[in-house]
Amino acid sequence: MLDRAPQGTQDEAKDKAGSRPVTFRGAGFTPSAGRYSGWIALALVIAFWQLAGSAGWVNALFLPPPSAIAVAIYKLALSGALWQHLSWSVMRIGSGWILGTAAGVIVGFGIGLSTLARGVGITFISALFPIPKIALLPLLILWLGIGEEPKIATIALGVFFSTAISVYSGVDAVPRNLIRMAQSFNVPFHLIVRRVIWPGALPSILAGFRITASVALLLVVSAEMIGAQYGIGAFVLQAGNLMQTDQLLAGVVILSVFGLVVGKGINLLEARLLHWR
Repeated sequence: MLDRAPQGTQDEAKDKAGSRPVTFRGAGFTPSAGRYSGWIALALVIAFWQLAGSAGWVNALFLPPPSAIAVAIYKLALSGALWQHLSWSVMRIGSGWILGTAAGVIVGFGIGLSTLARGVGITFISALFPIPKIALLPLLILWLGIGEEPKIATIALGVFFSTAISVYSGVDAVPRNLIRMAQSFNVPFHLIVRRVIWPGALPSILAGFRITASVALLLVVSAEMIGAQYGIGAFVLQAGNLMQTDQLLAGVVILSVFGLVVGKGINLLEARLLHWR
């Protein structure tokens, strides 16, 4: 008579035979951009665009090939017009962004930390934020005169509201148990703000910087199209009026490169300030 193995031993043997390693899935959701995938996709689009222009599939008057746009940028750089227009735009963006960001950070922290400031500030921000800031440019010209002040003020207003919203939203997102813990150890208020609230709100603030950089770029182009002699927006408008589409798209490419450089700068700032992530 054959001996039978115990039931527990048979179950263990079946489990070992059917077992397989399971992939570890607890690393968190941290997608990372490929190093070369974006550039390869961009190169393919440009190559197809150049092929369509060279083969005559698209009229060059309506969509010049990338080679014609590169030649236009080269001629603008040699003539010095590119640097003249770009310097005026950078000055307006930088001045308006710094003023709007400084005011937005102060007001945002006030709303996040003070009950009175929250009641007053959110009311005004909710009422004024939906207004297109470029629509205020004629009124700002009446108040500040014809010059650089209305353009800079328009950019500063657009940056201010987005910055204030991102700052007080970041302050509200800081875990309250961390603040209570610091208060229970009698940590001074200014140290709580600097050591607890500021680091906790920093990711939201930097995300707001990314948004306000785009807002400043949009507003400077709009303001320069309305009332400026120099600037990328004025250059694009003039090229469009003269049907110089190669120079028009050259201005668009310059704006795109400028936005890309600003985005890379914000990425480096995030990597330096949010080193714990």
